[in-house]
Amino acid sequence: MVAKTNFSHHLLLLLVSTLLHLFTTTIAIGVNYGTQGNNLPPPSQVANFIKTQTIIDSIKIFDTNHDILNAFANTGITVTVTVGNGDIPSLANLNSARGWVAANIAPFHPQTRINRIVVGNEIMATANKPWISNLVPAMRTIHKALLLAGIRNVQVTTPHSLGILSISEPPSAGQFRRGFDRAIFAPMLQFLRETKSPFMVNPYPYFGYSPKMANYALFKRNRGVHDRYTGITYTNMYDAMLDATYSAMRKLGYGDVGIVVGETGWPSVCDPGQPACSMENAAWFNGNLVRRSRQGKGTPLMPNRRFETYLFSLFNENLKPGPTAERNWGLFRPDFSPIYDAGILRNGQRGSGRGGGRQRPRPTPGKQWCVPKPGVSDQALQANIDYACSQGVDCKPIQPGGACFDPNNLRSHASYVMNFFYQTHGRQAFNCDFSNTGVLTAVNPGHGTCRFI
Repeated sequence: MVAKTNFSHHLLLLLVSTLLHLFTTTIAIGVNYGTQGNNLPPPSQVANFIKTQTIIDSIKIFDTNHDILNAFANTGITVTVTVGNGDIPSLANLNSARGWVAANIAPFHPQTRINRIVVGNEIMATANKPWISNLVPAMRTIHKALLLAGIRNVQVTTPHSLGILSISEPPSAGQFRRGFDRAIFAPMLQFLRETKSPFMVNPYPYFGYSPKMANYALFKRNRGVHDRYTGITYTNMYDAMLDATYSAMRKLGYGDVGIVVGETGWPSVCDPGQPACSMENAAWFNGNLVRRSRQGKGTPLMPNRRFETYLFSLFNENLKPGPTAERNWGLFRPDFSPIYDAGILRNGQRGSGRGGGRQRPRPTPGKQWCVPKPGVSDQALQANIDYACSQGVDCKPIQPGGACFDPNNLRSHASYVMNFFYQTHGRQAFNCDFSNTGVLTAVNPGHGTCRFI
């Protein structure tokens, strides 16, 4: 009887331990923490915000920034660090790899939970032969350097764009680019299998967007795309991208290797004439990703698999080059206010429904307008004007000679642009937050020739 009781006790402990392990390691909702901005908060504030205000439990950075690694010490948040592309050839040498580990991993681990090193960023898309030819050797050498340093719980992998596939439609026909399949991906996948590390891919339905396929790209209701080989009808592009990657891996005999989503997301603002971008689309796409990650339903070819997923990105980064979209992938502004509700915050904005954060954004019942709260400082009012005008609001009416220029004061001008932003970005309460300086009112603030929409 005692033996049977002990067995039951040990079995219960084993089950609890297994469930806790699954919960803490396979339901990760991560975020890419980029730093190409001159207005971003210090890493210590970022770490505290993520830990206390969000459901994010992992971050990925694009270097080995020591300030960030120190800031995330003892937070329990896992950190993925990145080897610079240009460092790859030298890190195929063991002595160099040991020096890199000694400088960038050993001083911080395990106080900072560095769980993964990614070698380069989308190297196969660079066409740089030295980087490509040394990629797998560098991955192996860095792993060996970790073991020699006594570090056995840090994985090594590398992220890929979907450009690694020569065939991606239908998903069951997914195939790696010819020439790279056997020379690069087979040995890479073998290494990942040996070290129990995941294959990292960056699927972006945004880049496959077209007006005809908008609902398919955005997780909205659509007729779907049929895979004639499997009989599966895909209702979203994201699942199709992951299954195409899996099919390519399986063709090489490595369907058992796990997959991690290193980057995915949707920008909230683009240049004029690009219909893919809006706060509604960004909220809908990212909100659905959060919901799906938490549910762990997997994909048609990988049912019930949980994909560790890193949203791109934490902040809008105002120094990133390129089109407007490049500077508007963020979930949060530099003051930590949400740009839209993606179901990330702990403070009640998580919401429910198919949109992840909420059901489809819709007008608030009854007409409301967004205005500044009483007592808001001139500095905050000016910041709200600057932000709204940078996000596509037509600010000509508050310029000299405009219909809303008079009265010529910050509060009146801020009222106009804040309301315009609120009315044109979904009419949700969070569109009138403005770092807790905005409030909704049922009283139309329009006056004279200044009409508030």
